[in-house]
Amino acid sequence: MNKVFYFSIILFLFFTSCDTNDVELDNTASFIAKFSFEKNLATTFGQSIPLTFEVKNKQIQKIELYLQDSLLETWKNPKGKLNYILDTKNYTLGSYQLQLKSYFASDESFYDTRLLRILSDVQPIELNANILNIYPHNETHFTQGLEFDGDNLYESIGDPNDTGASKLMLVDLKSGKVIKEMGQERPIFAEGLTILGDKIFQLTYKNQKCLVYDKNSLQLLNEFVYSGEGWGLCNDGKYIIMSNGTEYLTFRDPSTFQIVKTIQVYDPLGPRIQLNELEYIEGKIWANIWMLDLLLEIDPINGKVLKEMNCNTVSSKGKGSGDVLNGIAFHQKTKHIYLTGKYWKNIFQVKFEEKKSL
Repeated sequence: MNKVFYFSIILFLFFTSCDTNDVELDNTASFIAKFSFEKNLATTFGQSIPLTFEVKNKQIQKIELYLQDSLLETWKNPKGKLNYILDTKNYTLGSYQLQLKSYFASDESFYDTRLLRILSDVQPIELNANILNIYPHNETHFTQGLEFDGDNLYESIGDPNDTGASKLMLVDLKSGKVIKEMGQERPIFAEGLTILGDKIFQLTYKNQKCLVYDKNSLQLLNEFVYSGEGWGLCNDGKYIIMSNGTEYLTFRDPSTFQIVKTIQVYDPLGPRIQLNELEYIEGKIWANIWMLDLLLEIDPINGKVLKEMNCNTVSSKGKGSGDVLNGIAFHQKTKHIYLTGKYWKNIFQVKFEEKKSL
């Protein structure tokens, strides 16, 4: 990975816009209040950004500065150039909309908008995966989730061919045999799973349902509805944590599946998209990146990528004629970590060592 060069402010060529209320932009752009910079911004977390604006019209009675929906500052009867210092340590990582709103006595209001990205100030530690032990895995399983509950290993498999193959299973690690299973009829496409208390939560890809099972019997107890796609699941002992293939991780109440909070996952270069299968390991979120032999360790509080783990060795040995890496399981008692993938013939116990510099 190339070294990251830090700049206090990095300019991004995002789309810039200026909107008005029922007035053509070309007729108003010359006399509203505007940001002094034309391009969108990106900065490292903890930096303070000087924002400058120029008032183009003396008839403007009030100007408001917003970050998303939060009002940052108000100026009444503004004139000339205005300044505001935005301290990014008061915000989480991610993409935000900056909006400068001008008000006239006629009740007309005009907008000038830019985008701001707050990047991580942490350079991820690079690690490599090494194989310790190899166990059998059913290579007909399109693995979407893998998680231990004590010594019991549960697996969720999907249905890419729309044949009704989605299942939740209790499997034996040493033999690879299925001990117990519960299937779902098409068009259900099962995704990630997580176990909290006496319940198992299983996502679906585009069905917009989270299926809730009894942990012991695997009988379906309940269903929750959500918007968008479902990819991976884990939990921190209190909340269900969900990925949807973007850089967003959503924390949900397990009793209602309502959203509690959302974080965006960033490194110093930008967002880490296509977050897929998740595992919660000793206070951190682990995620594999779809289509890459790569795992990330993520701070659940702020979304900063702390570690980047190369799994090429595991994937090259395990993939065979199978598909991508897509299963992370952590044994709480032994602290062992296991990896597998879609249609892989093995599950691998691995350890991670820091990448040696050349």
